[in-house]
Amino acid sequence: MPEAPEKFNTAMATWQEWQDAPWGRLRYAIAEANLARHLDGRDGEPLRILDLAGGDGGDALRLAARGHHVTIVDYAPAMLAVAAERASAGGLTDLITCVQADVTALPADLGDGVFDVVLCHNLLQYMDDVPGTLATALAPLKRGGLFSMMAINRHSAALNIAVRETDPAAALAALDTDKSRTQTFDSALTLHTAEEIIPVLRSLGCQDVQHYGIRSFCDYITDDARKYDPAFYADLERLELATTARPPYMHTARLFQLTARKRDS
Repeated sequence: MPEAPEKFNTAMATWQEWQDAPWGRLRYAIAEANLARHLDGRDGEPLRILDLAGGDGGDALRLAARGHHVTIVDYAPAMLAVAAERASAGGLTDLITCVQADVTALPADLGDGVFDVVLCHNLLQYMDDVPGTLATALAPLKRGGLFSMMAINRHSAALNIAVRETDPAAALAALDTDKSRTQTFDSALTLHTAEEIIPVLRSLGCQDVQHYGIRSFCDYITDDARKYDPAFYADLERLELATTARPPYMHTARLFQLTARKRDS
């Protein structure tokens, strides 16, 4: 079940601290680079992008800075308020639209098939109905448009526990469950794998599915303090960019990102 918006409102300070940390910066930088593979080379044409559960604009602001028009949909008003403030501070107000709504029941004025790109990043782990959520997310996308989804990778759970908590018993238990919890928002999560989601996307009319890993190395380096060193972070970012689409690293990355095109017919 989706969490109440109040949970996301009250966790704003913790969430922003996470975004500013090296692992948060990598999450957004690698996702932006992966999207650029599919969006660049369009003669500078501004695109109409829908960012579902876009929160405080972490993805949207980067895309707006590239000249695209981005509509953020989220049901937490505090998140959207921060997104609007960040857009104003960055001189991007004309390119960012914030809509408070449940992403499973989108407003009619968003229309069907009107967006060039739809993002569905870090939403799926909060939802019970995966095919239904993805079908709703794909509805506003034009035929031939780009869809991008991101979720926590279940394959990473046991490895993350073993490396960071040095608890092999807990890691063993994690192999046989898809349940977890986020401390930031104090919410229950359902974990997925790219291998499970790719067939669902194809059944919903997606093609040219590409699989990327987000943070293939960062989460397994236990010296978090060192990641704040600019030189170390720069090296780490280069490593992450080099392996985001390189097997086998995306299979054990902390997050997986899938891009696909909505079938033309």
